[in-house]
Order: sequence, then C-alpha cells, then structure tokens
Amino acid sequence: MTKKIGIGKAHSKIILMGEHSVVYGFPAIALPLKDIEVTCLIQEAKEKLQFDFYDTLSTAIYSALDFLQIKDKPISYEIISQVPQKRGMGSSAAVSIAAIRAVFDYFDQPINDALLEVLVNKAEIIAHTNPSGLDAKTCLSDHAITFIRNVGFESLTINLDAYLVIADTGIHGHTREAVDKVAKFEESNLPHLTCLGQLTEEVYRAIISKDREAMGRAMTQAHQELKAIGVSIEQSDLLVQEALAHQALGAKMSGGGLGGCIIALAATAKDADTICEKLLEKGAVNTWIQKL
Repeated sequence: MTKKIGIGKAHSKIILMGEHSVVYGFPAIALPLKDIEVTCLIQEAKEKLQFDFYDTLSTAIYSALDFLQIKDKPISYEIISQVPQKRGMGSSAAVSIAAIRAVFDYFDQPINDALLEVLVNKAEIIAHTNPSGLDAKTCLSDHAITFIRNVGFESLTINLDAYLVIADTGIHGHTREAVDKVAKFEESNLPHLTCLGQLTEEVYRAIISKDREAMGRAMTQAHQELKAIGVSIEQSDLLVQEALAHQALGAKMSGGGLGGCIIALAATAKDADTICEKLLEKGAVNTWIQKL
C-alpha cells in the first residue's frame, strides 16, 4: 500500500519599489515570482510534531491543524524550496502557504485563498509580530500587488514586454535592523523616503503607460535614495553598477536591505541573459529572470 502524501506548493515574491518608504505611508509594489517555488510534503509519522512558535513553518502547520481541529494525528513534513531564506523573496510566507496547503491536502479538506491568507497571516504574526501581509498576499497572487499601509492592497496587471533579473548577493538581508536604522535618523531620512514614495508612484504610472525607460530610470534613482538612508551594502551597489553597465534599463536593491537581492530591468531576453552572466561573474550566487 502506498503511503499517503499531502502536497502543497507556493511561489516566491520580490519587492519592485517602495521598500522602507512603505513604513511611512507611501505605496509599495511587489511582484509574484511564479517560477520560483516551494513544495511541502506531509506524511504520517510515528511521533507527534513538536511546535516551535518562533518558527513560521511550525506555526503554519499548527494553525492548519488547529483550524481543522486535528490533535492526535502524528505527521511529518518535508520542504523542497527554490527560495533562498532571508533575501526578501518571501521565503517565510511561501513556506507557510505550501505547508498549510499540504496539511489540508493530506486530510482531504478543501481550502480557498481567503482562508489560506488568514491562516498564513496568523502564523506570520506569531513568528514575526507585525507583518504587513504583503508577502502572503503576493505569494498567493498571480498579479503584482500595490500596498499602502492602513489603506490596503490592490492588484496590478503588468504587461511591459520586458524582463526582470533578480540576483542574490549571497548575503542575508537584515530587515529589522535596516528598519530600525532608518527610524533612528527619521528626520534626516524623510526627504529620501518622500523621494522613494514619489519614485514608486512614477514606476506605477510607467507600468500603466508601458514606459520601460521611465520605469528603469526611477528604479536606478530609488537605489541611490536607498543607499542614502544606509540600507544598501557594497555587494548590492557593485551588482547594480554591473547591471547598468550591461544594458539594464534600471537597477536597484530590493527588500529590507543590508544584504538580500538586487533587481534589474532588461528590454530583451538576450539582455537579461547577459546581465545574469555578468552578475554571476561579479559574485552573485544565483540569478532568476521573470517576464514582465
């Protein structure tokens, strides 16, 4: 008899624009990365799971079992992930989504996205105290998402005939430390944060009007503003410069900063391939290409 396996999948995400300024009431734009996936497998086990409520995965499985009112069924889990941790790519939210889907699948229970989002956010709140919900929303979406704090989320369709290169610096991002650093010098950082907010709005308008060049320029300017508030690192700056030196229409760091990823906008698939190649030569540990 074959062993029963519950399977759940989820995709990754990346912040296009608005990191840090989003904390101060400006918009952010996030993109789903549908080809970069996490899979969770749930199987029967001999012993009950021990839950660690500082760990999002553990908390997500607990949330799913708690909702289904299942207490005495020992299960084990396995995660197969293409999403690097602590790089601003939504690893935590994607793992939670995949795990909850796998638990529901294992127990033959249906789950819709609305319930899934509630359970994921519950897990994220326990593990991360005060998440915006943007990661979960984007990892559940097939479309880009715009977000304004205390206002909410909106879906954004992107059809630019362009390519986004994502490159991993290989260095863990430190979002909490970066947010604290920006807040500590809030007064002197406010002009840069305001500029970041305006640049996000420029990118939004460029997406609507399909103006790749304007979008690229705003992205590059945003990197300078993020650098000015002290959340970029030398390796991110180096990769941004390298992308711009090889036909990128624009490039910037992405996410909380002090590590993580950079993103670059390319007009053609060939340019995107070249940019990937050059970034790997300059020390990026991995690259991905997303059609926009």
